[in-house]
Amino acid sequence: MLDERPLETLITHTESELRTALAQVHEPTPPGYADAFLAVQKKSKHSLNCWSAAPSIRARVLSNWYPIEEGITLYGATYDSTEHFWQAVKYHPDITIAALVDLLAQFDRRDWTPWLARLDGDPKLYLPNAYSVEFLRHNLTSDRLHWFRDELQSHRLDLADRARLVQQRGTAPFRFTAFEEKVLWGDLADLFHLVYTFSPPDDPIRRVLGDRHFDAIYLGDREMPFISEGFRSLMLEIWKVKYLQITRFGEVIRSIPLEIQLSHFLNDGDSPDIPIPVYIDYLNQIRLLAISNLKR
Repeated sequence: MLDERPLETLITHTESELRTALAQVHEPTPPGYADAFLAVQKKSKHSLNCWSAAPSIRARVLSNWYPIEEGITLYGATYDSTEHFWQAVKYHPDITIAALVDLLAQFDRRDWTPWLARLDGDPKLYLPNAYSVEFLRHNLTSDRLHWFRDELQSHRLDLADRARLVQQRGTAPFRFTAFEEKVLWGDLADLFHLVYTFSPPDDPIRRVLGDRHFDAIYLGDREMPFISEGFRSLMLEIWKVKYLQITRFGEVIRSIPLEIQLSHFLNDGDSPDIPIPVYIDYLNQIRLLAISNLKR
């Protein structure tokens, strides 16, 4: 199909919702039309793996990038997708756009060559964190730092705006796409958190980042180090809302036969905030929880 909307309707709505909609069709339909329609739905849901940028809706629907039309409420705020929450929570509620612009200017004035050389020269530090170090090498260049600054300016954000708040759903939904959440807000926050994590205690930049709360993830009264099980397990917590409380997504993930191992794919390898094996383990855990939740 050139237009994926019919397939998307099949995959992302419950059988009950579809039966209700089909009952409201005024045009004549052949006998057994509704059952045949739902049989196509069942077949379409047989095997769904997760790939954020997949050309097929079947692969995208379980992704954090999938836009949730009605929004999803997490920890007292509404977001356009789980990706929007995951990236927004990396910013302390008090951090403003002005603070981010100032940090980028400070980063741009620094020569990062000796700082990166220290990571490269320590195999015990580099080897377990190779992806993060290469991520930093790419994002600490002047071109990349300027790109972050220009992107913040292109969205016409006020310097007094708070970074976490602007990523939440406001009066108009989908202010930022899930892709923008990942490559702008996510990569920028990851850059600051990782520089804090890998800087020596006496490095002045560590104090500067700590003052701006890039020393941890702050959520209510919780404070979680960026590279920690506590932060990573937050992914499972937000999926409990998406898959256990939003009926249509629960039906999607339960429809996949247990003999099929759910997986996830990234174009650029791993991820500094949650390793792919951890992500996949959580994805399969939430499926079991969704199945168990239905049986209660």
